[in-house]
Amino acid sequence: MTYYFARTLDLPFEEAVARTKAALAEEGFGVLTEIDVAQTLKAKIGADFRPYRILGACNPTLAHEALKLEDKVGTMLPCNVVVQDAGGGRTEVAAIDPEASMQAIGNPQLRAQAAAVGAKLQAAMDRLATA
Repeated sequence: MTYYFARTLDLPFEEAVARTKAALAEEGFGVLTEIDVAQTLKAKIGADFRPYRILGACNPTLAHEALKLEDKVGTMLPCNVVVQDAGGGRTEVAAIDPEASMQAIGNPQLRAQAAAVGAKLQAAMDRLATA
C-alpha cells in the first residue's frame, strides 16, 4: 500500500499552492499550518532547496469523530499535503493516505473513519487533475 496520493500539475508553484488550498476547501478541509520548507532550511542551516510547502489540512468534523474514537490520534493530525516544484513549470501535489497511516492503530472504527478522510483527500486531488 502506498502512503500518499499524488498529482503532477502543469502549473507554476504558487498557483498550484492556491489551487490545492481551494480544492481542499471544497472537500471541507481548512489549512491549519503552512510550512515553507525551502525558507526554513535556508534560515536554519543555510541550505538551498526547491520550493516545497507542507500544508496541514484538517476537516474539523472528521477530526472530531476520529478523536472521539481514539484520543491519541491527534499525534497523526492534521493531514499533511506537500506541494513541491517538479521542474519545468510543473508542480507535484501529494497528500497522506490516512488509511496507510492508521494501520498501526488497531481500531476498526478508526480505519473506517480514515477511509472517509482518504476519500475526501482523493477527491481534492482529483479536482486538481481536472482544474
